[in-house]
Amino acid sequence: MSQSSRSRVSSGGSRAVFLDRDGTLIDDVGYLERVDRIALFPWSVDAVRLLNRAGFRVVVITNQGGVARGYFSEAVVESLHRHIDAVFAEGGARIEAYYYCPHHPQGTVEPFNSRCDCRKPGRGLVDRAAHDLGLDLHASFVVGDRWHDIQLARVIGARGVLVRTGYGVTAEETPVAGLVPDAIADNLMSATSWILRQGHDPHAST
Repeated sequence: MSQSSRSRVSSGGSRAVFLDRDGTLIDDVGYLERVDRIALFPWSVDAVRLLNRAGFRVVVITNQGGVARGYFSEAVVESLHRHIDAVFAEGGARIEAYYYCPHHPQGTVEPFNSRCDCRKPGRGLVDRAAHDLGLDLHASFVVGDRWHDIQLARVIGARGVLVRTGYGVTAEETPVAGLVPDAIADNLMSATSWILRQGHDPHAST
């Protein structure tokens, strides 16, 4: 799922947790092109299951510029997501949907070597998810290991959690002026614990 459309979402929609993939849900091994290179963090399935039980819709939002660079195809990305989905299902956890951006302005593969509105921190993928799933963005959360994940949270009016897995420690050590996450957590499980403590008020104190 790569294309997107801007949508208006009412406050009556479902709450979601938008998860980055590489470095947040699974280990960041660089350009992931094979199923046998997928390495889930040991807490990921448990964290997603807890979010499911709390009533959150869990959605993966990921930049996959390797498509534009010719490292792998969209079919490969989708096969990786089917594999990840099966692993989570075996653990009693559910990821509602996967949305990825295949574009990169410095790519070599047409038509993906272009600027777009879906590459994070652009909001295109989130708007598509909100339209497809009926989500309340202002009551939702974004969790990731890079500053563009926190920027995305700001753009859509959600709360953002920076995790220290993946590139998170490096990001924490190189702050972006004017950009402060709502929380910094050691990993997705810690981020989940923080999210669950916020209750139902999207403007709860951090």
